[in-house]
Amino acid sequence: MSRTSGAPAEPAAPESYDWLRYAGVFALLFLFGTETFLVSPLLPTIADDIDVSEAAAASSVTAYVLVYAVCAPFLGLLSDRIGRRQTLLAGTALFVASNAAAALSTGLAPLVLSRAVAGLAAAAAGPAIWAHIAETAPDRFRGRALGLGMALFSCGQVVGVPLGSALAGIAGWRSAFVALAVGTAAALPLLLRQVAATERSAAPIGAVKAILAGWTDPALRRALTVNTVFHAANLGAYTFLGALLVHRFDLSVAQLGLVGILVGAGSVAGSLGAGRLGDRARAAGRTHLPLLGLWGVLLAVGVALTAGGPGLIVALVGVTIWFVASGGFVTDQQTLAGTVAPELRATSSAWLTSTMYAGTGVGAWAVGAFANVATGTLVIGVSLALLGALGGLAVSHGLRTASAGAAEAPAPRAEQAAESA
Repeated sequence: MSRTSGAPAEPAAPESYDWLRYAGVFALLFLFGTETFLVSPLLPTIADDIDVSEAAAASSVTAYVLVYAVCAPFLGLLSDRIGRRQTLLAGTALFVASNAAAALSTGLAPLVLSRAVAGLAAAAAGPAIWAHIAETAPDRFRGRALGLGMALFSCGQVVGVPLGSALAGIAGWRSAFVALAVGTAAALPLLLRQVAATERSAAPIGAVKAILAGWTDPALRRALTVNTVFHAANLGAYTFLGALLVHRFDLSVAQLGLVGILVGAGSVAGSLGAGRLGDRARAAGRTHLPLLGLWGVLLAVGVALTAGGPGLIVALVGVTIWFVASGGFVTDQQTLAGTVAPELRATSSAWLTSTMYAGTGVGAWAVGAFANVATGTLVIGVSLALLGALGGLAVSHGLRTASAGAAEAPAPRAEQAAESA
C-alpha cells in the first residue's frame, strides 16, 4: 500500500536503545553546541587580531544566528523531501569547510562570511539530525534519545567552549576553529556508516506551502507559538544574565564563567530528565508531552529567584532551575516535532529553532526596554514564562483531545473499507 501522507518511509526502529548507533550525530550536536557559543569569549582576541571593534567582530555571531534562523525551514523541507542522509552529509561537509575558512580569515568580511556559511551548514544538518533520531529510535526510548542529543548540545557549552577557549589561549583563536573543522571531519565516517538512506518523499505539495505546512497542523501551530513565548522569557532574559549578576552581586568575568557551568549543567539535567519522564508517561498511557506546562512554571520560578531572590546562593539556585526548565522544554518540543507529524519532522524541527531565535530577539528587546535590568528580567521573564506555561497546558490538552478522537476513528474507517471492497 502507498503512503497517502507523502511522508518519507521510516527506517525500521531497533528493538533496544543503543546510543552508540547515534555516536556520529551526537558528536555533531556537541560540536554545533560548541560552535554556537564559542565566539563570545573569543571576541576581544578576534577583534584585536583583525583590528576591528568588538561590536564589529560580534557581527560574526549575528551572521551565524540569522542565516540559521532564516534558512532552517527551507533546508528542513529539503531533508523531508530528499532524505536525512544526503542533507546531513552535505551540511556536515559544509561545516568543515566553513570552520576551516574561519581559521584562515584575515579580516572581518571573510570571517563574517565564513560564519554565515557555518550557520547555513548547521541549518541543513541540525533539523536532519533531530528527524533522524526521532524516526529511528524505538518509540519507548524516543524521548531519552532526543534528550541525550540535547544534553550533548548543551555539553558543547559546558565542556566544548572552555576547551576551545583554552586552546585559543595557547595557540591563538584560529586554532579553535581548526579543532572544530577537524572534529567534524572525524565524525563523517561515523555518519556514513550509521545514517542510512531513506526514500525520497513523493509529496506533490508546493515548496512554499510545504514549508508553512507545520503552521496548518493545530498541534504544531500551538507548539510553535508557545515555543516563541517560552524563549522570549528564557533566552531573551538570558541575554542579560551576565549584566544582571554583575549588577546584583558585582561578579567578575571569571565568576561569570563558573555561572556558565551551572547554565550548561542545568540544561543537561533538564534534557535527560525530560526524555526519561516523557517516555515513562507515554508508556503509562498518559497524553503526549504532559510536562510542557511544568517547564513554564519552573522557568518562572528560576527567573524570579535569579532576578529577585535574596542573596547570591539563592540566585544561583534560580539559574540552575531556570536551565533545567529550558533543557526539559526543548527536549519535549523536539519529541513533539518528531512524533505529531512524521512527514514534517525536519521542517517542524527547523521551525522550532527559527521561532526560538525570534522569541529570543523579542524577549531581549522587551527586557532591554527597562532602565533596570533586574526589573526587566523579573517582569518580562516571569510573565512570559507563566504565559508559556498556560500555552503548554493548551498544547497538552489539544494532543489529548486529538488522541481521544483518533482512538474512536478506526471503526468508521473499517466500515468504509468493507463497503469499498
